[in-house]
Amino acid sequence: MENVAIPSVALPTVVTLEYPDGATSSDKGMDSMDLLEAQREMRSAFLGGFAGQLVSGLIWLIAAALGSWVSPGHGMAALFFGSMAIFPLTQLGVRLLGRPGKVSPENKLWGLGSQVAFTVPLNFLLVGAATLYRENWFFPAAMVAVGSHYLPFITLYGMKLFGVLCALLVGAGAGLALYGPEVFSLGGWLGGVMLIAFACAGRAAVLREERAGE
Repeated sequence: MENVAIPSVALPTVVTLEYPDGATSSDKGMDSMDLLEAQREMRSAFLGGFAGQLVSGLIWLIAAALGSWVSPGHGMAALFFGSMAIFPLTQLGVRLLGRPGKVSPENKLWGLGSQVAFTVPLNFLLVGAATLYRENWFFPAAMVAVGSHYLPFITLYGMKLFGVLCALLVGAGAGLALYGPEVFSLGGWLGGVMLIAFACAGRAAVLREERAGE
């Protein structure tokens, strides 16, 4: 039997995308920053999401207070309209903390952060539907909506801490809706405390990382 030579095929080690305009992914800077570096820059620029979660937590506590001592409607309005101010207040807070509040153009995770932020107002359509069914489900439903939006933050910041926050908010929200007492603002108080606690935990983790890298 004759030996049959099998030609060897060289496999490329780098895949380069080519666009219709003739440019490649390298030309567009798409591979100029790896994922770990991009996550590190996000953590540093936003201090592990500290300001955003702190602002969110305070808004939740204000909404819970209004829901408890004024009326449920005031609490709902405070959380809904207050959430619209989270981004500008976060930017202000980040800058007061001496952080840039932005990342380099090469960091493609910025787009992910912007997309994730829009999931909360969209999910509030479901919060409204749940509230129409039962008023006391407003805060528990909001906990599920906000908690689930933190899941992609694991990739955005490279911090598993956000997975824990997601699980606690979603689990607590579902538990309160199904088995909790008929107290309108209870979910608001719990959600606010969780957000502030995890804001402090994330800040501490980033500061430890930065001290270790000095």
